[in-house]
Amino acid sequence: MNLRLLLPALALVATCSGAPSSYADDAPIAHRIVRVTLDGAVDHPTSGRLLVFATLASTARQAAKDGKVTEVDMNPLMPSAVSIAAREVAYIAPGTSVDVDVDGITFPAAFSTLPPGDYLFQAVLDVDHSYNYTGRQAGDLISQVVPVKMVPGGAIPTLKLTQGVPDKSGPWVLPPTAPQEVREALPEAQKHAADESMVSPALSAFWGRPVSIRARVLTPPGYDSKASTRYPVVYYTHGFTGGYNRFGSTMATVWNAMARKQMPPMIWVFVDQSGPTGTNEFVDSVNNGPWGRALTEELIPSLEKRYRMDGKASGRFLNGHSSGGWATLWLQTRYPKIFGGTWSTSPDPSDFHDFTGADLYAANANMYHHADGSAIPLIRDKGKVIATIETFAKLERVIGPYGGQFASFEWVFSPRGTDGRPEPMFDRDTGNVNADVVAYWHDNYDIAARVQKNWPSLKPDLDGKIHLIVGTADTFYLDGSAHKFQAVLDGLHAKSDFRYLEGKTHFDLYVEGDDRNALMKKISWEMYQVARPKQ
Repeated sequence: MNLRLLLPALALVATCSGAPSSYADDAPIAHRIVRVTLDGAVDHPTSGRLLVFATLASTARQAAKDGKVTEVDMNPLMPSAVSIAAREVAYIAPGTSVDVDVDGITFPAAFSTLPPGDYLFQAVLDVDHSYNYTGRQAGDLISQVVPVKMVPGGAIPTLKLTQGVPDKSGPWVLPPTAPQEVREALPEAQKHAADESMVSPALSAFWGRPVSIRARVLTPPGYDSKASTRYPVVYYTHGFTGGYNRFGSTMATVWNAMARKQMPPMIWVFVDQSGPTGTNEFVDSVNNGPWGRALTEELIPSLEKRYRMDGKASGRFLNGHSSGGWATLWLQTRYPKIFGGTWSTSPDPSDFHDFTGADLYAANANMYHHADGSAIPLIRDKGKVIATIETFAKLERVIGPYGGQFASFEWVFSPRGTDGRPEPMFDRDTGNVNADVVAYWHDNYDIAARVQKNWPSLKPDLDGKIHLIVGTADTFYLDGSAHKFQAVLDGLHAKSDFRYLEGKTHFDLYVEGDDRNALMKKISWEMYQVARPKQ
């Protein structure tokens, strides 16, 4: 799920009128056009997905610090508050312009339907089609925020792409919310961390070019590569919108906790699962390639040759949250002989009878509506529905074809279509589910179905290794799928550990009192007890 967009937005939830996403066939006859110019000061031609954002000036100023609006961007917690129009730009040279039909590919509706008033506009050229996953990032080109008075027949000023988004990324860049003790621990954490990315033969063969599996290794206080002491290992992966350069805060947090003996001494391997299509989930996929094989057959053996790791299942553990929770749950159930247990928190759906609220196996299944016609919600906050699946899916479609949450699922789970792209699981206009695609999902990637089918062979190596923790108020309703997976395991009389933390959401699951990482500390000690039962 899209943590980057939701975390800052949770502070401001407003009621806005909704409208269906609009494509050219639905738009009014007299289309409004916005001209976008690439400033002559930009020294190179470029291409990408051109996005035009518009919002009521009063709404934007209410949300901004000191009332100063520096950007206009989408907000899934106020999905109708920002209008978006898009078009592909194959080539634009400095000093030249392109026209964007803001009544064509739009969300939530054509711009001509906006009520009269004072608005703020901004244009963004997403040069690598990553906006759905990363938002604005280094290399993208943006215009100034421009005030526009929307009146019938009124003109919209030309928007000029005048500046590039600065590069603020880096493996050790901490978010503004990082506590002081973590900031102070950062220099020592850096000394004990190493880039262990490697070119993967399996992935390179699949793609026909060098492809790396990227990872960082953090060793505990007192680690000595020449000593005889060995350590259990935690393989950690991030959630949706995470990536290789976003592990810094977690690495510093883990180091600080180990140094203070709040967590046991273990080696942590932070493995990147992000890519142009979203997250790969460490699945062997016909679309993304053999990521599971690359991790288990290439990276892990390579690391165990060079680090003082236990090198056995009882000393290899998995941890991840959200999409990282699903990836670690998959790895444990797919490779039970390799790993000694997963502690998966708030994982994406593990039983497709409840795929964020939709039963994919129901007759005439629909991602947007229940059988009674009511909308299927996707996001909630404090008991209030913030966005539906339909709203979110149509927003992603306008932003672009790559990197969105639902598109990411399809790149992982779907068969490849005749056009070389993954087959859509559902129709973005109607929400109707493709039963043939769902059958493929079921047979290959529904974790509950796979465990149930293969339990006799899985049981000796998997029984007792699944730990799943989720909040009863999970922001994305992921507790529902967890209950269904637990029911499957209970029906098999399997040993498992499911915990439903009362009132916890997707974003505060790890928090206890003033400790924002209390659950991580508990999990680490539980892992250590498996690896070192007599200590």
